[in-house]
Amino acid sequence: MKIISFLLLVVVFMGCDSTPKKKVIEEVNLVGTVGLDQPEKLSDWGLFSKPLKELSPAAGVLPYDLNSPLFSDYAQKARFVKIPDGTMAIYDSMEVMNFPVGTILIKNFYYVNDLRKTDGERRIIETRLLIHESQGWNALTYVWNDEQSEAFLEIAGKTVPVSWTDASGTLKRVNYSVPNLVQCKSCHERSGQMAPIGPSARQLNRDYAYEAGLVNQLDHWAEAGILSGLPDANDRPKLPVWDDERTGALDLRARAWLETNCAHCHRAEGPAKNTGLYLTYTETDSYKLGINKPPVAAGRGSGGLTYGIVPGQPDQSILVHRIESLDPGVMMPEVGRKMRHEEGIELIRQWITQMEAARHL
Repeated sequence: MKIISFLLLVVVFMGCDSTPKKKVIEEVNLVGTVGLDQPEKLSDWGLFSKPLKELSPAAGVLPYDLNSPLFSDYAQKARFVKIPDGTMAIYDSMEVMNFPVGTILIKNFYYVNDLRKTDGERRIIETRLLIHESQGWNALTYVWNDEQSEAFLEIAGKTVPVSWTDASGTLKRVNYSVPNLVQCKSCHERSGQMAPIGPSARQLNRDYAYEAGLVNQLDHWAEAGILSGLPDANDRPKLPVWDDERTGALDLRARAWLETNCAHCHRAEGPAKNTGLYLTYTETDSYKLGINKPPVAAGRGSGGLTYGIVPGQPDQSILVHRIESLDPGVMMPEVGRKMRHEEGIELIRQWITQMEAARHL
């Protein structure tokens, strides 16, 4: 197969009626060159019943949620998983579940038009599919039309102007960025391979309001026959909900926010491994967490500051400088946001403020 120098090439095959039938994508990805032949329309996957915008899952498609989801410019998300009949995911206590080939992880990004109203009218922006193929995981993104009747395959990325009214009655606007395939891979890289990020045991260990009632998601998966090796409830890790004080102390909730928003790159297997800054929830080395740790490269991103985290001094901490920034050359995460996560920033500021100078985690 011919290697494409710039990573992506799209060829649209036309039917006799001159309408696009399918897109064939040839790409150089993290593991080599892969040829894909994928449906151009989201409806062709058969994941949701009609009307499509209701996101009513088809048979074999199961909804789920996470304890502390990633911030994406205040977009809300509706997640689903489809595991092939006759197969099961294998429980993992530390990382995402070991999903069988054929699994599809589905994430829909949407905005409720007015958060003060109870009707829940919304606009879906994009649907991302993470598909476990025989050669590894592959990401596809579908962008919804204005009529909310269909979503179409988009591999080059797209900017979508979005506005909504928040709970205080303030009109918010953002030029929402739909990622291209290369950006998808940059966040989902694990030791050079694409991998899921969200559905780990500690993220899934929560109740979900299924049609039959409120049930722990992990128990439901096991009872549905799609998860094996599930330990007793007392032996399962659980990530706090970052903005719910009832689920954990400030330290634990701040660590949960960092895991979700930063640790997909800042971990030993991630693309930011050379920084030595590891922000997973399970990290126990305070230096690797950034406490009194100088940056590997003190460029513009450091803001002239000395350490990743200075206990008791958020304004002197590089971590705060970068999560507050909207400068593309400074801000963290590097992709996936155009806005500041004000509530998350305040949480991290509180966490650093209450640290003692000699503290060791």
